[in-house]
Amino acid sequence: MRAAAASQAVYASGVPDSRPDRRPDRRLSPARLAPAQLAPTRLAQSRWLRAGLLAVAAGLAVYGLASQWPQVHAALAKLAVYDVVGAAVCVLAGLGSMMVAWRALLADLGSPLPLPAAIRVMFVGQLGKYVPGAVWALAAQVELARDYDIPRRRSATASLVGMATTLVVALIVAGVMLPLTSQHAARHYWWVLAITPVAVVCLHPKIIEVGLNLALRVLRQPPLEELVSGAGMARALAWTTLGWLCFGAHAWFLISVFAGASPHVFALSLGGYALAWSVGFLIVFFPGGIGPREIALVAVLAPVMSSASALVVALASRVVMTIGDLFWAGIGLAVGRARGSRRPVAAPDKQPSTAQGPTP
Repeated sequence: MRAAAASQAVYASGVPDSRPDRRPDRRLSPARLAPAQLAPTRLAQSRWLRAGLLAVAAGLAVYGLASQWPQVHAALAKLAVYDVVGAAVCVLAGLGSMMVAWRALLADLGSPLPLPAAIRVMFVGQLGKYVPGAVWALAAQVELARDYDIPRRRSATASLVGMATTLVVALIVAGVMLPLTSQHAARHYWWVLAITPVAVVCLHPKIIEVGLNLALRVLRQPPLEELVSGAGMARALAWTTLGWLCFGAHAWFLISVFAGASPHVFALSLGGYALAWSVGFLIVFFPGGIGPREIALVAVLAPVMSSASALVVALASRVVMTIGDLFWAGIGLAVGRARGSRRPVAAPDKQPSTAQGPTP
């Protein structure tokens, strides 16, 4: 019994590592998380190309605003303060739900984190998505998690499974909601509905593990640490679904100003934003999905409002989402300053676990 206890780290938070590594030591060093090695193509490695694409997207947005400024100005005037505040509150709740989903996955893998620590790791790391490159957010979260002696491969597994779950739920939400908005939408977005059953199947933990391991093999990275349990995945799915409902509500606050507040508009808001987010997520060349997400959202909203109003909604959504990211990151930084170092404290006369050294 003493030998078993000696192999387990005791954290400053009082929470031990409940499921130590059981696989062979396959170390995932920070160098292996470099964007040049994880980027899916040589195209994605070009800083000049990413900067150029971002400049084009920004230029198109500015041109769209300038070319339709009278209509845009009129649309902006329709946005009341309470609409923007309501959208912001929903964004904060949605981001918080996604963080709890990620925390549930990490706990299921054997590294439960106190809520303040989870906020710090998740949201300070998430700022990396605004840096051009495919993996800065993941790399930042992995290294921040090391402040709590969470093995790198374990935190990387939780983040990858969390991203896959968020994407799959978004596709399911879009496939279910968009056809409900109108007969025209049902005809136009039949392909989203068609892939919904496939997306549902992909929510099985084993399917997610196989898919991510295949992608990691292509990128010449080690496989996931281990399989998330069914109960852990169920908890993550519940929180992720709640998060998407909150994100849909944030879009509804903005869209209902121009399209009304009917149930069909809420279905359009939820499904349209989920589809637009998925587009921005999958086009990895643009940091934070800036550009593709807004273009996709404007296209989805085209049947129910003018392009100027849709552009205002897309840009207002982007601003509110960015404020939400910065707000939660600020909370995470404040928690870090207030609590200081949280390195684990080993019990006397016990050897620290392998989680305290360079970890897989």
